[in-house]
Formats: sequence, structure tokens, C-alpha cells
Amino acid sequence: MNFIGLFDFKTVICLQNSIAEEIKSRLRSGNACYHSMENLFSSRLLSKNVKIKIHRTIILPVVLYGCENWSLTLLEERKLRVFENMVLRRIFGPKKDEVTWEWRRLHNEDLNDLYPSHNIVRVIKSKRMRWTGHVARMGEERGCIGSCWETGGKETSGET
Repeated sequence: MNFIGLFDFKTVICLQNSIAEEIKSRLRSGNACYHSMENLFSSRLLSKNVKIKIHRTIILPVVLYGCENWSLTLLEERKLRVFENMVLRRIFGPKKDEVTWEWRRLHNEDLNDLYPSHNIVRVIKSKRMRWTGHVARMGEERGCIGSCWETGGKETSGET
């Protein structure tokens, strides 16, 4: 893989237009951010709502920086979900099983029930749609080809 460069804002650009390295870099940064605040997530002094707010305001923006331009494969979606579930399991802690009365790790379904927001992949897809709308509304004077979209095999100029 031939890399073009690594910029100061930690974005990886490569010649193959692959975002796999970008996602790995984002997940490493998010993991470092998570581990730097691990003591907050394991603290019993903070409520779960405060921990969720920390997750949403500090960790997710680190991981999702520049996600508007990502086209995700299933493997990359899985890696992002695994990372998010790791953080959420730390926030919500273990659960006592009703049958055996033993402590167990939360299953993914339990996390989906406990976490009120959309999962990380859905957030990425909504950000991509918002970005697409933004580009579509940009004028041609800004040097963007966003006003020409293919519709039914014909190109339209966006005028009605």
C-alpha cells in the first residue's frame, strides 16, 4: 500500500482510496482515549448517564472524525461495533443472570436495550447522508460537482 501522507490532524491518505488504514488509526486513537479515561468508566461515583455523556462527547468524536467520507465494508462495520460494545460493556458493567445468579458479561442484545442511542454504524450513515445533502446544495461557483447528479442515466444540472 502506497501512502501519500499522514497529516497533523491524523488522517491517513493512500493511493488505493482505501479507508481501512484510516479506520484503524481512528480506532487506535479512540482506544487510547478510552484507556486514558478508564478510571472514570470504572468509578462508582459517576452515574451511567454521565459515563454515556463522556462516551458521546469525548470518545465518539475522536473515532468518527472524518467519517462522512467513509464507505464501510462489513468487516469495518464489525470492528467499529466491537469497539463501541467494548466501551458500553465497561459503562454498564456485568449483569446478574436470573437463572444461575452468576455475574456475566452483557450480550449485544442487552447493550442495545440499555443504550438509548443509535449504534456507531448508524451514526456514520446518517452523517454521510447529511454530508451528501450539503455537497448537493453547494453551488458550482465553489468548484464542486455536487449540483450535477445522475438520475435515471441522465445528468441534470439541478435546476427545476
